[in-house]
Amino acid sequence: MSEMALRKDSPLAFRIPADLKQHLQQIADREARSISQICEILLRIGTEQYEKEGAKFLQRYLSRRKAKED
Repeated sequence: MSEMALRKDSPLAFRIPADLKQHLQQIADREARSISQICEILLRIGTEQYEKEGAKFLQRYLSRRKAKED
């Protein structure tokens, strides 16, 4: 990975449901990492998978989520 890829100079802030934050905190605690580190890892995994699969990746997740709601 290049030095440019490791620089963390772009803040990102958004609101999430309280239950999701709680799950992220539980993961962070188990992994002895910060929530920020966990979010970065999960975002990287998601973007890499999206690069491989394209829109099918998101559609598969959204379909599963909708089925749970029904």
